[in-house]
Amino acid sequence: MYQPVHLSDDIYYVGVNDRRTGLFENIWPLPRGVAYNSYLINDEKVALIDTVEIGQVEKFLKKIHAIIGDKAIDYLIINHMEPDHAGAVSIIRELYPQIRIVGNKKTLPMVEGFFSINDNTIEVKEGDELDLGKHKLQFYMAPMVHWPETMMTYEASRKILFSADAFGSFGTLDGGIFDDEMDFSYFSDEMRRYYSNIVGKYGNPVQKVLGKIKELSVNIIASAHGPVIRSHINEVTEWYDRWSRFDTDEGVVLAFASMYGNTEEMVEVTARALAEEGIKEIRIYDVSQTHSSFIISDIFKYKGVVLASPTYNGKLHPKMEALVNELLHIGVKNRYLGILGSFTWAGTAAKQLKESGESLNWELVGQPVEEKHALKKQKYDECRILGKHLADKLISERK
Repeated sequence: MYQPVHLSDDIYYVGVNDRRTGLFENIWPLPRGVAYNSYLINDEKVALIDTVEIGQVEKFLKKIHAIIGDKAIDYLIINHMEPDHAGAVSIIRELYPQIRIVGNKKTLPMVEGFFSINDNTIEVKEGDELDLGKHKLQFYMAPMVHWPETMMTYEASRKILFSADAFGSFGTLDGGIFDDEMDFSYFSDEMRRYYSNIVGKYGNPVQKVLGKIKELSVNIIASAHGPVIRSHINEVTEWYDRWSRFDTDEGVVLAFASMYGNTEEMVEVTARALAEEGIKEIRIYDVSQTHSSFIISDIFKYKGVVLASPTYNGKLHPKMEALVNELLHIGVKNRYLGILGSFTWAGTAAKQLKESGESLNWELVGQPVEEKHALKKQKYDECRILGKHLADKLISERK
């Protein structure tokens, strides 16, 4: 019934699409769904690499059966224990009771904790090899990319890296499974949104894993989400290198909260000054209208950030406070920061934004601009000056 999708002669894609779940991890919006990727190697010994989210298990099992029929699966390799990949472990174990579960020393206690499975397991270490016949699998630990048990599996003869969540993306695979079968430009943005919000906190562990990958010859990156990469390998590894070092493009994200439009007006004035100074990449976001994951994705892309908030009950506007807290949690580094605020009787927003910027060790550009009541000429001019100073900073970095 299912036409098999080959990564090579004996290696298959058996992942599934999820267009019904609205929030990934019950946090991040999925406007175009998400794919849960799993892979099957049909050799003398059959190996399944990861499973799928439990709600998609019926389609998953049909794809497996279409390839191996009633043949047994000998090994289940768990690269990552998060339930969107390990959700079907119990069902696979019930259907294939002799299957051996392969994981590292941090994986196997999680298998027992989630599924009460503690027998027929194989613990693997860095560089260990599993012989399937024609295919041999090697294992490389990738702790905190983005769970402590995460590892990658490498098939040497076909040079395929099964990379767990690394190089993954939001978005379903709509016909095309491989990056060269689709408009990959959509996934470039969704890959950055996935990285920045899911993996972004762990830049140093990502750098260590990239060092391991450089030692391998890789023809295909088979991630746990998003397209299978075979034509953009250099590009996506370069993205990961830049993102994990918090490297940036020239541009500015202006994120604002505004109850009645006064703070928004300050942002518009600042943005216009940026454009007049030659900054072309400008993104303005209302934090009450746009989910923080999209804003954070662009903050990972661009060097300049302007945060703008009214004072709300003596604090930041709640939506701005939520964005700032997420930036602090991730620990985004190496940004230029401009600050705008407004108030009616007691202004504290600009001060709190400045303190947050100091906690992030961001470089403050100019002086915070804070207006009482509606925007007037003096603060209007200060907003323009802030925009000019931020533009000057960015332009000075041009190579």
